This record gives sequence, C-alpha cells and structure tokens, in this order.
Amino acid sequence: MPKQNSSGGKDKLGSISKKGDRYLRSLFTAGALAVIRYAKIHGTGHRPWLSALLARRATKVAAIALANKLARIAWAMMARNERYKEPAALMA
Repeated sequence: MPKQNSSGGKDKLGSISKKGDRYLRSLFTAGALAVIRYAKIHGTGHRPWLSALLARRATKVAAIALANKLARIAWAMMARNERYKEPAALMA
C-alpha cells in the first residue's frame, strides 16, 4: 500500500509502506515475480492486464502491482469463504 500525503486537494502517493507481515509481503512478491517470469517465457495472451502492465512499467514495479492484486484476491476469498473462480473472460 503506497504512503499518501495530501495537501491542498492534491494527492501525492509515495513509496510502498512496510505495514503488515514482512514474510507474507515477500511471499506475495516472490509469487508475482514467478508469474511474470513465466509470462515472459510463455506469453501473456490470456492475461491482458499483465501484458499491458509489463508494456508500460518496469518488471519489479509490475511485480509489486501484481502482488497487491494477488493479496486483494486472497483477502476477498478468505473474507467471503469462497474458492478462487477464474474470470469468465479468461476461461475462453
């Protein structure tokens, strides 16, 4: 989660904060880097969000964004007590 400093109605986002469990953060980041490494070798045709992100951001920045997305998905699954469901658009 980026630090936020707001002044005069302007939002300024800073570096990623070090809140939360350090080990869990490192696991999400390592998992995201593995997904990106796999995507660079095998292609990202079935993941348009990731391919667009990799086209405009550095690999490590994209990894943090992907780790954030994975953490949000994991939290939603635990909060709703559900299993992961692949989005219908990606199943085709």
